Amino acid sequence: MRSMTWGTLFVLSLIWSTAATGKELSPREIYEQASPAVVMVMGYADGGRKGSGGTGSIIQSDGLVLTNAHVVIEEQTGKPFARLSVFLKPTRVTGESKSDLSRMVRAKVVAYSQPLDLALLKLDGVTESLPVVDVSESGRASIGDRVVAIGHPEQGGLWTLTTGVISAEVDNFNGVKGKQVFQTETGLNRGNSGGPLLDGEGRMIGVNTAIARVASDGLPIMSISFSLKSSVATQWLREQGVGVEGQGGGKGVRGINRIDQIDQSAPSVQPQVKPVQPPQSDLTFKPTMKPEVVQPGPARPYNLDELISDRAKAEADLDSMMSEMRGRMKGR
Repeated sequence: MRSMTWGTLFVLSLIWSTAATGKELSPREIYEQASPAVVMVMGYADGGRKGSGGTGSIIQSDGLVLTNAHVVIEEQTGKPFARLSVFLKPTRVTGESKSDLSRMVRAKVVAYSQPLDLALLKLDGVTESLPVVDVSESGRASIGDRVVAIGHPEQGGLWTLTTGVISAEVDNFNGVKGKQVFQTETGLNRGNSGGPLLDGEGRMIGVNTAIARVASDGLPIMSISFSLKSSVATQWLREQGVGVEGQGGGKGVRGINRIDQIDQSAPSVQPQVKPVQPPQSDLTFKPTMKPEVVQPGPARPYNLDELISDRAKAEADLDSMMSEMRGRMKGR
């Protein structure tokens, strides 16, 4: 009787352990689970002549999106872009930008931290419950663990899936205290900025942030990318009064700007940090509308320059139409 009891306890313990560790999903299952909560983020100003693009993750069903600060903050002014558009994933990605980017909603920046390279967006006019990316404790992940990323890489497809492993861990990245990152060889390129790095259970353990592509002597660097740990992101979000699934850890850093509290007329003062070698570049598209001589290359499924220009024109046409309608109503 006693041996049966211990046997039963052993079986129950084994079942509990299996449930606690969770099921390891295939890349396809992870994509199907997480991609509906991954968005494309586009910011632009000056009639579309300046802009940037990247990726974001919906972390609350009422329309809160986590992304990188450099995706939504204009480099020249240090302030959020005047216009922010967020595109929700279609049922099926076809490679045709007109249909793939048909689910557009406007957004505004709620808070951002340039030292951590994080920004929190709020989608306007959300009337339905949106899918969310589950956030996990990054401390559960270790070097060698399999990870995947979802984003919109330059010269790639929208909502692209790439796979790899965690290669290393780096504390105080680029000299910023409390900025803990994973290094990964998962394929990341410009346009992946702000997108999720997901573990084998399809939960976000990092925010894809930077890549290293060229060494100080000009030699190319391959498969060196960086993702801010989710524990840093969740700690920062808690400081904004925002909760996400999963437990966060780590220490916050100064430099957080809340849009409802900062003086928009004050100059932006950023901390001085020493760059590390080799240099890292962010993952954001920063198109210029100036004509350039471009070497022949593979066709791009989408062109961000054209998307920003078209989006800005559509916004201008809408504003003009609304102004005309208001003028007619006043003349009655």
